[in-house]
Amino acid sequence: MKFSQLHTRTIKEAREYDSVNATLLTQAGFIDQVMAGVYAFLPLGLRVLNKIETIVREEMDKIGTEISMPSLSPMTLWQQSGRLETIDVLMKTTGANEISKRKSTKEYILNATHEEIVTPIAKKFNASYKDFPFAFYQIQTKFRNEARAKSGLLRGREFRMKDLYSFHTSEEELIDYYQKAKEAYMAVYRRLGIGDDTYIVQASGGAFTDNYSHEFQVKCETGEDQVFLDPVSKVAFNQEIAPSRAPVFDQAGEQPQPLHKTLTKGITGMQALVEFLQVDPRRCVKTLIYQTSNGQLIAAAVRGDYDISDEKLRHATGATSLSLASETVVREATGAETGYAGLIGLPDSVKVFVDDSLQGIINFECGANETDYHFTNVNWGRDLPEPETYHDLKVVKPGDISPESNQPYEVFVGSEVGNIFPLGTKYSQAFDFTFADQNGKEQLVQMGCYGIGITRLMGVLVEKFHDEKGIIWPESVAPFRVHLISLRGAEAQAQQLYQNLAQQGVEVLWDEREVSPGIKFADADLIGIPVRLVVSERTSGQVEWKQRNSDTSELLSVEDTLSRLQR
Repeated sequence: MKFSQLHTRTIKEAREYDSVNATLLTQAGFIDQVMAGVYAFLPLGLRVLNKIETIVREEMDKIGTEISMPSLSPMTLWQQSGRLETIDVLMKTTGANEISKRKSTKEYILNATHEEIVTPIAKKFNASYKDFPFAFYQIQTKFRNEARAKSGLLRGREFRMKDLYSFHTSEEELIDYYQKAKEAYMAVYRRLGIGDDTYIVQASGGAFTDNYSHEFQVKCETGEDQVFLDPVSKVAFNQEIAPSRAPVFDQAGEQPQPLHKTLTKGITGMQALVEFLQVDPRRCVKTLIYQTSNGQLIAAAVRGDYDISDEKLRHATGATSLSLASETVVREATGAETGYAGLIGLPDSVKVFVDDSLQGIINFECGANETDYHFTNVNWGRDLPEPETYHDLKVVKPGDISPESNQPYEVFVGSEVGNIFPLGTKYSQAFDFTFADQNGKEQLVQMGCYGIGITRLMGVLVEKFHDEKGIIWPESVAPFRVHLISLRGAEAQAQQLYQNLAQQGVEVLWDEREVSPGIKFADADLIGIPVRLVVSERTSGQVEWKQRNSDTSELLSVEDTLSRLQR
């Protein structure tokens, strides 16, 4: 393709965005922002997007069958699954003006995910154990009501996604397929050039499943997630659920001191309390009151230098869901305003869960369950009973110990490039999707779901592969393999080389514009095509070869150039 045929151009004067990918993709002419979180893909960008989709499709075809599901769905399906009021990014659509509403006032869901659509479809055609296992996948546009669309293609309101759904007669069969899906995902990432830096990370199931799920995180300096890697087992976790043990701090020789109630009027929040009492946050107890979906009150306590992981707490309590109790509920349960809850004097109706960071702690501080007061020099066994069981409730921090290896975690920053979930029978139960087993007995279908954000992947590749001059595309997804630049006086040679490359099936972008060499070279670096070829009067019939990720160039004959590209 000739540069002039793109009918777009680089826009180096475009403003810098909050992310490298948004800035470089816009300046290089790959995307154009329509509004926050919504982008048009221009000719160069669409070529990259299509190549990513091709790689994903080829690997998914090995484990599933492609279908295409609608972007719109009726609200009744989401009511049936119980998720209409629980997914915080769900969007709907209706008539935009009065003229349209005269035709119909119906409201529809703009699908953020497709469990509610694919399950009834699968149910229609598969009723016997002989029909299983099978999997459907699609590559389609999704819509999510992000509170703040940010980071360019990494978090948008409209985006391309591959989602795959598998169906099984047993949990064992699901687990077996789940492993195959992991292998297929890693094959995708290897082909994209990020396989060596991509880790399978245990994560929360979120709104999709009560089980843990897995993320695929690629090491990236500009990533948004912290990943914790056990240095021995090489098992990785995201920060939300990583099991952890707090490093022990020295209390040698310390003796219990008399319990004291201290006036802390208006002092709430751990940082303010630590400064007011002049105590080490490791000697403080943070106590929060939660309420489960069935109304049970939970007091969760953790050392003052940690936060509580809602996901860990949910698993420890066995609750389907839980949330922080309202100020009114806290006041009724503790007798105090929010910020003064503690472990001493809680009513029996409140179940207490204590983090293991508090085991063995001496002379600690906690709320007095009385407005404006905290206790100091609290001790287990004397002032309140030692917990029968300690739990891991804390959000892991760098420096924490892996309970499995007893070694500090290795920590790196990553960007998520995929996720998979073992759904179990959550949706088959909601939609009464059963099969007849070998004995003719009806059994619920086991399900799994598996997602890759295609547009997000494109953004992550730019975040990972770039320098101060622009993008450096992996060859497998670059919009073209060769960026041909012709300088004044070498147009005929460039035309011949362009034709030779096309005949050999080499994808080439020929910059034949009548602009300065400096502009052409800068554009080539910004766009990031793997190989740059330059012909000019100075090359004397030869071709200057330079790879985008190299600082050196060399002169080759036309024959050697074509031969190297074939190799």
